[in-house]
Amino acid sequence: MNTLDLTPLYRSSIGFDRLAGLLDSALSSDAVSPNYPPYNIEALEDNHYAITLAVAGFTDQELDIKVEKGVLSIRGEKASNEQHNYLHQGIANRSFERKFNLDDHVEVVDASLDNGLLTISLVKEIPEAMKPKTIAINKASKVIEHQSASKSEAKGDKAA
Repeated sequence: MNTLDLTPLYRSSIGFDRLAGLLDSALSSDAVSPNYPPYNIEALEDNHYAITLAVAGFTDQELDIKVEKGVLSIRGEKASNEQHNYLHQGIANRSFERKFNLDDHVEVVDASLDNGLLTISLVKEIPEAMKPKTIAINKASKVIEHQSASKSEAKGDKAA
């Protein structure tokens, strides 16, 4: 597989290091990280999102959710190491860690575990300063005449 060198991007841009880091990790993480547990990301409505992970066999005490520096981390750590005599083991009960990069204004609102599905609710809250504003156009513009001091003095001299 060909690799993509992002070094020129780092050399010629300022302030885009987070974007370059995201691209770099996205291109390299798929080859290294396993696809466990499977997950969905869905847009529920404007600025509302949900991430759902299939975590069958995990309890809420075995799951840990953290947000740090714009990265949502979900970690599952199996508490018991009971020995079973499986004839077939198709349900993975291994520990995992999944990370999701969040946009600057995306906040985690809620998390729930139901029927083996962990659902994390997210909301993108755009600050008022960044929301688009409508600027009213003044319909009537006033023309202000500028009179120089010498013209007003001349008019004053004629009146006297």
